[in-house]
Amino acid sequence: MNLQAYHNIKDSLPEGVRLVAVSKTKPEEDIMTLYNEGQRIFGENKAQELKGKYEHLPKDIEWHLIGHLQTNKIKYIAPFVSMIHSIDSYELLKEVNKHAIKHGRVLKCLLQFHIAQEETKFGFLLDECEAMLNDPDFQELKNVQICGVMGMASLTDNQEQIHREFHTLHEYFNLLKDKYFSSNPDFKELSMGMSEDYPIAIEEGSTLVRVGSAIFGARNYGKVEN
Repeated sequence: MNLQAYHNIKDSLPEGVRLVAVSKTKPEEDIMTLYNEGQRIFGENKAQELKGKYEHLPKDIEWHLIGHLQTNKIKYIAPFVSMIHSIDSYELLKEVNKHAIKHGRVLKCLLQFHIAQEETKFGFLLDECEAMLNDPDFQELKNVQICGVMGMASLTDNQEQIHREFHTLHEYFNLLKDKYFSSNPDFKELSMGMSEDYPIAIEEGSTLVRVGSAIFGARNYGKVEN
């Protein structure tokens, strides 16, 4: 845990950019340390780990699910999650809507796009996303609120490539905003940028940066199920 790094990052964020402190694999004590410094938005990758932390920690924490979400895990987070960053398929969005209905909620969601060169990254291609948005049934999903887009750049030292990938995501955001969400003021979030590349993401228009290891230190991968 590096509190100085946390405050340096917070102080460096321009107006309109929020920090998601990525607490995946980290103990609840570390989360409380940041909570006591004023941090309220935390991001987790795994639904069951997130559920456990929610149950034990203060209820004014805004929990964001930022990792790949399997449809059979939605039930763990639907009652309380503040935002899901990783909607990467129409099927997943429909399932989130079903669980939101069960709990009488409208769940805030971001559409994840595949912008990196690595094959392992999840996300929509632009034509897939537009096919979903043009489907008449999409308008019937009343219990999900599309608030913007998310993406991850390639893990590379090539800063020009990272700039290009984040710039592409911003272009997707603008296209979707103009074409599908022009009358929706809630469609405003660009979730991009992590510990290694968040300054570039901010330059390219990010509104949510997801920073973990720069604050909490190296990840501790245990056997927590997704």
